[in-house]
Amino acid sequence: MAEAKKKKKYLHEVDLMRVIFIGGVLLNHTTTAFKNNVGNGSGSELFLEASHLALHFTRMGFMFMTGLVLVLNYYHKENHWFSFWKKRYISVGIPYIGWNAIIMWFATISAGVALNWPNYFKDLTDAIIHGNRYYMYYILVTFQLYLIFPLIVYLFKKLPDHHVAILVTSAVIQLLLMIGIKYWLPGVDRSGWWYLFRAYGMNVLVYQFYFIAGAFVAIHYDEVDRFIEKYHRMIGWTTLVLSIGTVALFFGNLNILKLSMSATESVHQPFIFIYDIFMITFVFWIGRQYAHARNHGLPNWLDRMVKNISKVSFGIYLTQTIPLTLLYGILSLIKVPSVVMLMLLPVGYAFVLGGAFLISWFCYKVAPFGVLIGRPQWHLKKGVKQNVKNNKSIKQAVSE
Repeated sequence: MAEAKKKKKYLHEVDLMRVIFIGGVLLNHTTTAFKNNVGNGSGSELFLEASHLALHFTRMGFMFMTGLVLVLNYYHKENHWFSFWKKRYISVGIPYIGWNAIIMWFATISAGVALNWPNYFKDLTDAIIHGNRYYMYYILVTFQLYLIFPLIVYLFKKLPDHHVAILVTSAVIQLLLMIGIKYWLPGVDRSGWWYLFRAYGMNVLVYQFYFIAGAFVAIHYDEVDRFIEKYHRMIGWTTLVLSIGTVALFFGNLNILKLSMSATESVHQPFIFIYDIFMITFVFWIGRQYAHARNHGLPNWLDRMVKNISKVSFGIYLTQTIPLTLLYGILSLIKVPSVVMLMLLPVGYAFVLGGAFLISWFCYKVAPFGVLIGRPQWHLKKGVKQNVKNNKSIKQAVSE
């Protein structure tokens, strides 16, 4: 019990990792918007397509972070799993349903189509069940993770001397899954399969290694930190080589294997799996350097910016579709050469990231909208009492 009550050390590196991963997710989706608005067959289109695979570590990075944070918060606690499920499904479920509803309404209105409420609720129900709109697949995967999370904790606690074996076994299974998905699954008729196996990108098992790796790092944090610090140069150079290798993978998939563009740029490939491991590890090391730098004169504005973006990173993920939709509309109106369109990419990225941040920051600061980004400003049981108390404190301060 003493261990459970011990105050957890705040890991500042986690803040920067969140910022890097959410920034990468939005860059990934922004480049897709620009790719769709440059000339077909142009050099700009080829550049965006060939470099796209290098950004695919961000999805897996988020999966890793989810496993890491969950285990950091719950591994050393006396857990009551029904309370865990209730808390997690409500705190994530409300934003999931809320933003599906809001964005579907926004997309309908922005398209200039009159709302047909029966069709709207039918489409909304379908989107909620399948998680296949507005980049919400991550939330659907997270729901599945919450369900099996007690089993992950049980596995690590039951086999305290075999954690490395668990990690290695998970990696081997993940590699075999990637080989099967890329080279075997395309030739299989999946039309009669259950949805979560037919649409395997929504299935938690396809991401199992990243959750297991996050759990392993959380449990053996100091040992992993020392290992990465010792070999960070090798990890960094290998990551660079593998990132360049994603370009070779793109051309190999397209010209040698004759894959479709969708299959060519899929995240579910053996090479991408290896690349993801090194990239996530290197991002972890960068995060640790940030944590060290905070103690050696890191500018306050930079530290504050990282903290603020990290606080609303989940909200940025949820709301990104709104500025992305606006960006698609704006780009469709711009008639410039492809190379000029490509040069506008940083501006478009700033628009998407800034827009998603501002929406999320508004929700974070203005009650009761915090509930839409998983950061409620008040709770039903204590909200009114706390608000009254805060108001009294403010009045007293003013009168003094």
